Amino acid sequence: MSGSVVFHIDVNSAFLSWEAVHRIKHLGAQLDLRTIPSAIGGDLTTRHGIILAKSIPAKKFNIQTGEPVTDALRKCPNLVLAPPDYELYEKNAKAFMAILRKYSDKVEQYSIDEAFMDMSGTERLFGTPVIAASAIKDEIRQKLGFTVNVGISSNKLLAKMASDFSKPDRVHTLFPEEIEKKMWPLPVRDLFFVGNASEKKLHALGIRTIGELAGADVHMLKAVLKKHGEVIWDFANGRDVSMVEPVPMDNKGYGNSTTVSFDVTDAWTAKIVLLSLAETVGRRLRKDDVRIEVVAVSIRFYDFSYASHQSVLKAATNITKEIHEIACKLFDELWDGTPIRHLGIHTSRVRRNGNNRQLTLFDHTDHEKLEKLDQAIDSIREKFGADAVQRASFLKQDKISHMSGGVPKAMKLPIEKRTADYRDEKVR
Repeated sequence: MSGSVVFHIDVNSAFLSWEAVHRIKHLGAQLDLRTIPSAIGGDLTTRHGIILAKSIPAKKFNIQTGEPVTDALRKCPNLVLAPPDYELYEKNAKAFMAILRKYSDKVEQYSIDEAFMDMSGTERLFGTPVIAASAIKDEIRQKLGFTVNVGISSNKLLAKMASDFSKPDRVHTLFPEEIEKKMWPLPVRDLFFVGNASEKKLHALGIRTIGELAGADVHMLKAVLKKHGEVIWDFANGRDVSMVEPVPMDNKGYGNSTTVSFDVTDAWTAKIVLLSLAETVGRRLRKDDVRIEVVAVSIRFYDFSYASHQSVLKAATNITKEIHEIACKLFDELWDGTPIRHLGIHTSRVRRNGNNRQLTLFDHTDHEKLEKLDQAIDSIREKFGADAVQRASFLKQDKISHMSGGVPKAMKLPIEKRTADYRDEKVR
C-alpha cells in the first residue's frame, strides 16, 4: 500500500482501565472493575463530584462522563465508584506512549489516553497496517494490562473516527473508499467537532446523518454555522490536511481553575485560591520558557452564574507574584460579594522571547530576583515533590491546596497530583 498511513490509538475507558489493572496487579483485587457497572468519580465532599470515566457495563444505565456522581447513583444505585488517582494515570500514559514510540518516531500525543502515529512506509518493518495495528494493540494489552482501539486511515480525522467504532480491543480501518459505507450512515453527532449546539442547528436544517451533511450545500452551512459549517462539511467528506506533529505546537495560552470545597464569601480567601492557581500557571510558563502579556480571572458563583475580567500587562511575565497581583486586582474590580464556588486564572499572548522588560520610573520591583526565586522553587519541587516548598499563607489552610487546579492536557505537567487513598475503601 502506498501513500499516507495514520493510526489513532485510544485507550478504552482509560482512567477506569488503569484503576482496574492497578487493583488487580498491586492490591490483590479479585474483581475487575471493567466487568461491572463502575466509574471513576470525584470526591463529593470537595465538589469534584463528577463521573470521569465509566465501564462498558455502566453504559447500560446511561451513565454519562461529566455528569454529577449523585445523578449517576440515582440511575444505578449499585454503581461501584473509585477515586481518581492522577499519578497513576500519568505513569500509565508514559508507559503507553513508550510502546507507541517503538513503532514510529512520529507520534503525537493528543491527550493523556490517545495518540496519533504516522506509520507511512513501515510495511517492510511491521507488515500491513492492520497487522501492525494488531501488534501494537496486543503488546499494550500483554505488557500493560489494558486495552486500546486502533483506527487506521490516510489522515488523522478518519483514523480518529475509525477508532471510535465498536469497542473494546479492536482495530478498524476507515480509508476514503470506505467512508460512504462506514461513516456516512452514522448520526451527525458522531462526527468529530459536532457538539450539541451544532447538532441542533443541523437537525433544524433536516441534516441527521454524516452522509446528509457531506451532501449539503456548503454555502448554506456557512450561512448558518459560519466557518465551523465549512470545517465540519470537510470532515463529513473525509477531508483533513493536518499532519501528525511529534513536537507539540506552542500553547496559545496557559490557565488553570479549581472548584472550592465551600462557598467563598471573603476576598482574602478568594485571593489565597488565586495564589494557588498563580503557582501552577507560573510553573507551567517557566517550564516551557515562555511569558504572557494578558491575564484574565474567571468566577463561577454559587448559583452557577459566571463572570470574567482581563487585563493587558505592561511587560510579558512568568513570575508567580506578578501574575497573582494582577489577578487580585482583576478580582477586586470584578467581584460583587456574591458567594463563589469556582475560580480560574487564564493567560494569553504567549511570548517566547519576552524577557526584555522596559524599566519605568516608579517601578522599583527587582524582577530578576523574583525570577531567580521562582526558578529555585521550581527546581526544589521538581526534585523533592510539589509539597516540598509552599508559601506561609497556606500553612494554616487545610481546605485550599497550595497548588490548585485540574489536570492539564496530555499530563505534560501534573499540577494537582492526587494519589488515591484506599485505607477507607474495600478493594474486592
